[in-house]
Amino acid sequence: MPPPKDVVKIAIQMVGAIPQLIELQQTKPLASVLKDVCDAWSLPNAERYALQYADGRQTYITESNRRDIKNGSILRLTTSPDQEAERLYIGIQSKNVDVKTDSLKKLASLSQDVTFAQEFISRNGLKQIYSIVEEGNAAGEMLAHTLKAFTELMEHDFVSWENLSTVFIKKIVSYVNMNAVDASIQQLSLSILENMVPTSRLLFEVVKKEVTLDRLLTHLQATNAQLQLKAMALLIALLLSATDAERRDMMDYLREKNIRQFIHKNIIHSCEPLGDEMAHYLYVLQSVSLNLCEHRMKMSMDPYSQEQRDLLQSLRQTAFESESEVPAGTFSTERRRSLCAKEFRKLGFMNNSNPAEDLRRAPPGLLALDNMVYFSRNTPNAYSRFVLENSSREDKHECPFARSSIQLTLILCEILHIGEPCSETAQAFYPMFFGQDHFFEELFCICIQLVNKTWKEMRATQEDFDKVMQVVREQITRTLSLKPTSLELFKTRVNALNYSEILKLRQTERLHQEETLAVPVLELREKLKPELLELIRQQRLLHLCEGTLFRKISSRRRQDKLWYCRLSPNHKVLHYGDVEEGVQSPPIESLPEKIPVADMKMLLVGKECPHTKEKNSGKQNKDVLELAFSIVHDVEEYCLNFVAPTRYEFCLWTDGLNVLLGKEMTSERTQTDLDVLLSMELKLRLLDLENISIPDNPPPIPKPPSNLNFCYDFSHAEQ
Repeated sequence: MPPPKDVVKIAIQMVGAIPQLIELQQTKPLASVLKDVCDAWSLPNAERYALQYADGRQTYITESNRRDIKNGSILRLTTSPDQEAERLYIGIQSKNVDVKTDSLKKLASLSQDVTFAQEFISRNGLKQIYSIVEEGNAAGEMLAHTLKAFTELMEHDFVSWENLSTVFIKKIVSYVNMNAVDASIQQLSLSILENMVPTSRLLFEVVKKEVTLDRLLTHLQATNAQLQLKAMALLIALLLSATDAERRDMMDYLREKNIRQFIHKNIIHSCEPLGDEMAHYLYVLQSVSLNLCEHRMKMSMDPYSQEQRDLLQSLRQTAFESESEVPAGTFSTERRRSLCAKEFRKLGFMNNSNPAEDLRRAPPGLLALDNMVYFSRNTPNAYSRFVLENSSREDKHECPFARSSIQLTLILCEILHIGEPCSETAQAFYPMFFGQDHFFEELFCICIQLVNKTWKEMRATQEDFDKVMQVVREQITRTLSLKPTSLELFKTRVNALNYSEILKLRQTERLHQEETLAVPVLELREKLKPELLELIRQQRLLHLCEGTLFRKISSRRRQDKLWYCRLSPNHKVLHYGDVEEGVQSPPIESLPEKIPVADMKMLLVGKECPHTKEKNSGKQNKDVLELAFSIVHDVEEYCLNFVAPTRYEFCLWTDGLNVLLGKEMTSERTQTDLDVLLSMELKLRLLDLENISIPDNPPPIPKPPSNLNFCYDFSHAEQ
């Protein structure tokens, strides 16, 4: 008979004593439980003791978290949080350097626990931490433990970052700006400043002023990967907290310092594999840089702006230079206006008498004009060839340059998500973005020539404009999905994917769809489904057994802390626990926490999850809601909360957990995988029927013969 839900069987250890095996009554006050444990070991003053987990993060057991204790948990009897906080509060003020260092080391470890942190902060312990830093006497190991303890204590949000003194902030900044400082201290200092920047405008301005971009670039060029990562984290925090004007100035300065080329060469293509954290920061840097185009994208052309009119006229003059050089007095004003309108028509403007009207649509707004001007100035030969080649055609097959440019700019903005907020978890960046200055403009230059090439391949007319642009969008998205490492490689691949190749791909997809819709094939599909669904279930469970690294995300910032979760090989227990950066696949034995599958009640996803409903969680990013899921176990108020690193992981984990709960797999990935497996299996089964049309109805069954005399008599053959 299983034990009651309010009773858990646990072991309690104490140094120098034989462990106790007890049945913990969850309804019994914790003070009474401690009294019984202390009495068993003949220990007086039970109020001076507390229980904490013996493994993992060694969290203190309180009335609020005691329900997390599972059968088989190993606890340890230790000094109570208030006693420990008092002891360390005194220890960090000691004149003895060894005692002070040991106390700070212990403080840095215990400060991860919220109960201890509350006790220590209530004793004004942070003031002592401030003093140690502000006095400037600590160095080396002592200073590293001090900064680590400060970081962990601030993590609990009991104290506002705005309460920090100017002296303290400048001291932290000095550790970042000095050369002769241990790398671990610089990492911690960069991390503290990264946390500080988003909390208030004042702190942002202080950090931006004191830590120059040149200094951050120096740290980015360090060989220490962790120092490089923390410097990138602070740079991203500054960019995200800056105003649009400040962000533009910062990005302009970084461009002058060739940060893209450095990242492309020394981070993306370095010997060390790119970690998830750095991949996310590169994605944000790419997104922030591309979003600088948003202002021009949303701005319509002002026909009264002389600057914008000059840009528009420069397109005409560059394309028809010899005609534009005719002296002003040669033609009347009306004749010149007629000539200009004719040239703008040749350029492909819909409204040739007032081409500014074509650019009043926003998006793409003035960004389209900027792209056209960039193309005309930086690749004048290609520009002239495009315009003159099409303006001289008389067969109605001319490709309109301006109209194509405006639509292409809009397509590129949509594909590259310009104007959309940065995701909190995404890691998908284009390596070629960092290999080229003026990436968006250069990409446009390649793609506008692709438009002309595809237009000719399709022998298109003006009526086919939308069809051509659909093909071009498909060419670009298919090529970008291959993640080319440079624009040159992109150019080669996108030009190789010509219209005939697109037709072949579409034909293959259409034929595949048609052959899979025949009635006999549909019946075969239904027959194969159960077997293939079982195969998918096994794959999902196998993925859960391999485990996944999850990242803890708070409302304030993207966390550095990681935790790992994996299913036991017998599919009966989920094991999880905190891990350090760089750990790929920790063994089950190193994961202290566990949830029996039998105790799992339900799976919550998206907005239903408790960690997406917290009041202090701030405005939830859409992508976090799409990646969030929770396991409800024991009683409904206790959940294990996840934020998947990718949509792929979200699908595999939610499917696997549904399998464990005996429910249907509901993710879109299940349908995709099932379609792929069904397609492969059907192709193998129908291989002998290639080029043979499958009838919708089975052939008629012939009538039975009038006699069976045609049967062979084997008995005569044997004689």
